[in-house]
Amino acid sequence: MVALMHDPSRRRYLAAALAAGSAPLFIRHAGAAEAGQRFALGIASGCPRPERLVLWTRLMGEDLPASVPVQWELAEDEAFGRIAARGSETALAEDAHSVHAEPQGLKPDRWYWYRFSALGTRSPVGRTRTAPAADAVVASLRFAIASCQRWDHGAYAAWRDMAGQELDLVLFLGDYIYEYASQLTSNAPRRHAGGPCRTLADYRARYAQYKSDPALQAMHARAPWMLTWDDHEIENDYAAGQSQTLDPGFARRRADATKAYWEHQPFPKALRPQDTELRIVDQLDWGRLARLITLDDRQWRDPQACPKPGRGGSNTVALADCPSLLAPGRTLLGAAQEQWLARSWDAERPWNLLGQQTLMTRMNWGTAAKPSYWTDGWDGYPAARQRLLQGMLAAGARNPVVLGGDVHANYVADLKLDFDDPKAPVLASEFCGTSISSQGLLNERVQRALAQNPHIRLGRSDERGYMLFQLTPGRLEAELRSVLQPWDAASEMRVQARFAVEAGRPGAQEA
Repeated sequence: MVALMHDPSRRRYLAAALAAGSAPLFIRHAGAAEAGQRFALGIASGCPRPERLVLWTRLMGEDLPASVPVQWELAEDEAFGRIAARGSETALAEDAHSVHAEPQGLKPDRWYWYRFSALGTRSPVGRTRTAPAADAVVASLRFAIASCQRWDHGAYAAWRDMAGQELDLVLFLGDYIYEYASQLTSNAPRRHAGGPCRTLADYRARYAQYKSDPALQAMHARAPWMLTWDDHEIENDYAAGQSQTLDPGFARRRADATKAYWEHQPFPKALRPQDTELRIVDQLDWGRLARLITLDDRQWRDPQACPKPGRGGSNTVALADCPSLLAPGRTLLGAAQEQWLARSWDAERPWNLLGQQTLMTRMNWGTAAKPSYWTDGWDGYPAARQRLLQGMLAAGARNPVVLGGDVHANYVADLKLDFDDPKAPVLASEFCGTSISSQGLLNERVQRALAQNPHIRLGRSDERGYMLFQLTPGRLEAELRSVLQPWDAASEMRVQARFAVEAGRPGAQEA
């Protein structure tokens, strides 16, 4: 297996720095108390393209004027001796004083350093990179997938560990915040400030709390991110315009949550939401090596089938008791996104990586005689899953790999058109990563269910962490990294498992 760690001494230094409460080398440049206040939520970059990317920050402080000029610089060296681009943005109170700077005309496939300054103070320094040119020959892509970082369920040791890796890209696959209030009876070391998120101010405050974590800040400052959301950025189990609680005022809350999400992530200004609409589906070609696609399975989905009485949202139901589950027209992505995806598969590059929110493979929680399925994920929309796989097959997508999160468990699985036929061909490999911190189902329940799901090669819900990948033209290698002590921000990590997918041979093999 090709080593996923590059420069172990640097990795140990970074880990030690984070464990000691200090930031890595490339974000050590803002020591003044005022800078710590103004840029208390850190900095970030995302949406990398060969010639451009997005830089983000948010100014903090109760004394901020309504409009603040913010300067930014992007350099080819950490000492900022070779400035590649610079500019000025205006941080407005109406946008929570967030900044979305968009350097243009950059060189493809290279690293840059960036920083902001405002009100006489300077931000930490971040590191980012552009994507390779679409026609460039690329030897490798090093990336990680992560999701589900509930603040009051654990510390962020997984982010600390990831910040010690050498990564080109982070794919964040949903549940960046959780909208819940912490339970009054909880004695967890960390609690959500305030009650449940209901207003724009509530969501802004929740993002500020999450982004105050030094390990999360370090990983944002370490490499560019591509992001999509799931439900908790707005409300658990919501489906398009329907809330789990069937709240008649949900549209206002959804619009406020959508705006707060855009304000706090490295998205371009052109993606500023229109009311509840935020088009975050994306496609990125990493040279001639891979096409990366990210989906949105919340904004345009049909409501979940057979919900609990008087509620919206998910349920776990026996198929025999919920025939509407199989209705052929039901959609998880919406018709327009389904059609876009069918056109987006790549038949030329060696790899197609599909980043989406949840477990795609079938997971029968019942028995062979009486199967039952969880309705919030792809099992609640089996006809839509069939259309996706058939479209992928028809497009001739080479070596498709589906990446997911949401379910707070590690799964490695095969994707087929017919899960009931052991001899049905494997069409794609799936890696669904566990949560950064959010607690999962009892692992005993998962292990019992695996007997009914032979297409799942690994399933485990008792560990938190992330998945680390190395992609080359001939092989994808995956390392499932797990936190040993979930409430210890400096916890050591272990490798739960390693898998590999060979080009031309769908189906992950334990490595």
